[in-house]
Amino acid sequence: MDEISFGTDGWRATLDTFTDRRVRVVGQAVADTLAESEADGSERPVIVGYDARPTSEGFAESLAEVLAGNGFDVLLPERDCPTPLVAHAIVERDAAGAMMVTASHNPPEYNGVKFIPDDGAPALPEVTERIEANLREPALDAAGTADEGDIRRVDLVTPHAEHARDLVAGEGGTLDLSGLTVAYDAMHGSGRGVTDALLESAGAEIERIRCERDPEFGGGSPEPSAENLKELAAHVREGDADLGIANDGDADRLAVVTPERGHLDENLFFAATYDHLLEDDSGPAIRTVSTTFLIDRIAEAHGEEVYETAVGFKWVAQAMGEHDALIGGEESGGFSVRGHVREKDGVLMALLAAVAAGEESYDDRVDRLAAEHGRIVADKVSVDCPDSEKARVIDDLADHIPDEVAGEAVADVVTVDGFKLLLADGSWLLVRPSGTEPKMRVYAESGSEADTAAILADGRELVEPLV
Repeated sequence: MDEISFGTDGWRATLDTFTDRRVRVVGQAVADTLAESEADGSERPVIVGYDARPTSEGFAESLAEVLAGNGFDVLLPERDCPTPLVAHAIVERDAAGAMMVTASHNPPEYNGVKFIPDDGAPALPEVTERIEANLREPALDAAGTADEGDIRRVDLVTPHAEHARDLVAGEGGTLDLSGLTVAYDAMHGSGRGVTDALLESAGAEIERIRCERDPEFGGGSPEPSAENLKELAAHVREGDADLGIANDGDADRLAVVTPERGHLDENLFFAATYDHLLEDDSGPAIRTVSTTFLIDRIAEAHGEEVYETAVGFKWVAQAMGEHDALIGGEESGGFSVRGHVREKDGVLMALLAAVAAGEESYDDRVDRLAAEHGRIVADKVSVDCPDSEKARVIDDLADHIPDEVAGEAVADVVTVDGFKLLLADGSWLLVRPSGTEPKMRVYAESGSEADTAAILADGRELVEPLV
């Protein structure tokens, strides 16, 4: 039991720790947690999804066996599928919740599992804490008993695609992406045959890259970073594609590549997409403390509000529900929009990005936003820090807040998540503990590369003596 710990997005571990026995322990804990909260016992089904990793389907089948042994009917997808399809299916099928076997963007030697509650939004800490408290060995095999639930395979792709097209088209609208060429990079993950098929169904011409299943992810990690998307960027820059889109391993996040900029900073994608949505709709935006203030400038120009949360999409999702937000997102590439489940969805957002690009290219829109609201340059670095020392470092920072950073006075301090120093010229520095690695994260934003680099350097000098 000690090896199982739910972090910011479920339990992940290398395969020497992530074993079938421990996976079944998690399945039993979820079954017990659902039994405690379900008013009608096990009347509603539970969905169990899995990504493209070679071990994922087997782990999903083990979870299904445990849940069925506890009396729950279980729905498995017909194939490996993106996490957002599972989240959407919870609400679409009125399920009690779902379990998703995925290690997302981690290397192939990892796997993971997370629980998604019945609203389709990420589980909040009180839910994962209950699951952890319920960890125990599964009950005896219930095969053949009267209380055993059914396990069956279902199509999760078609309902999600229909919903995505209807949502992006709007009431009475139609989608016509004919004339738009999109280069799509699945990174050998679960977006293959899903995101590209959705774009193609809307009329786009698709050029496919890494859309074959590969258990080794081409020798790397399915993380859509600028470094890992060089092939896609070259393809878009040198070819005829109007836009490049990539998903991470379980396609809950996306990255966009443009002909002029290559990999488009996710902060700029967020800002440009919010600007696009505000052309025909209204509503506030939700962003994490590490995400650009350009969102705030765009919102202010339209008379809208922005609400800041701690890092982690669960907090974005919670705030989206509280404020009826038009869009919510984070600088790591996770986004959702009003009318959809409050879970990040790289498949839906790929369609929205293509529609936005068909109206005004992201390069042109970002140029226009810079002219209207000022240029932003965001960056981040990491400082090694053992998990056991993170809380102490944050406590020590309270006694080491400088009067200025990179020559600019500190105008305010925000403690939503770590320490965010707001500088007099509108730039900022953020220091917070990573929720997934033994590191402290240092973020900065300003109006130029030089200023951002200087802020990051001062941030590193602030943190390193405390580690």
